[in-house]
Amino acid sequence: MPLLRSLPADATLVDLRRMFADLLDKLRPYAERLMRGPSALTPGERELIAAFVSGANSCRYCYGAHSRVARAFGVDEAVLVTLLDDIEAAPVDNRLKPMLRYVRKLTETPNRMTEADAAAVYEAGWNDEALLHAIAVCAYFNNMNRLVEGTGIVGTSEHYSVAAQRLVKQGYLRGSAHRSQKSRSRRKSKSSPRRRRTKFKG
Repeated sequence: MPLLRSLPADATLVDLRRMFADLLDKLRPYAERLMRGPSALTPGERELIAAFVSGANSCRYCYGAHSRVARAFGVDEAVLVTLLDDIEAAPVDNRLKPMLRYVRKLTETPNRMTEADAAAVYEAGWNDEALLHAIAVCAYFNNMNRLVEGTGIVGTSEHYSVAAQRLVKQGYLRGSAHRSQKSRSRRKSKSSPRRRRTKFKG
């Protein structure tokens, strides 16, 4: 049951965005740039972090949707389940593990980040840009997790699937923001990086 009295009983994130579009639509261009724009991290790696952070926060709506988006980019759901239980035992590329340890610690105990945490990421072969992007994805989804849970939006498996399909097909600029920037997206399409599937050990 939503905690905002103005929302319908079966409210989804779409309802929240529609009702408070003046505030929440402003997040969309940033999310599109963060999750689909140029980065040292592939879209699949960014979606993995999004789902992982949402799972660490026990955010039902965001984990439900983004675990499905991550799956569309080649991340098996069993990998996410294992990661949330034990990062070291998860069948993912070893160079991703210090990055995932970093964002989990940043999520759970942000005031305890140390140089050693960053050094482990660098030693795995990542650079400053990659670490900053991981931090930004972590921060964005901590924000979204609290926005969704704070307003009491839970959703159903069907809602998660619909949201995931939209994110895979349309990205983060769907809706009014997507329409308003459609022409610009077309002009940039030729120079946009091709989607790469994230490789995971199985």
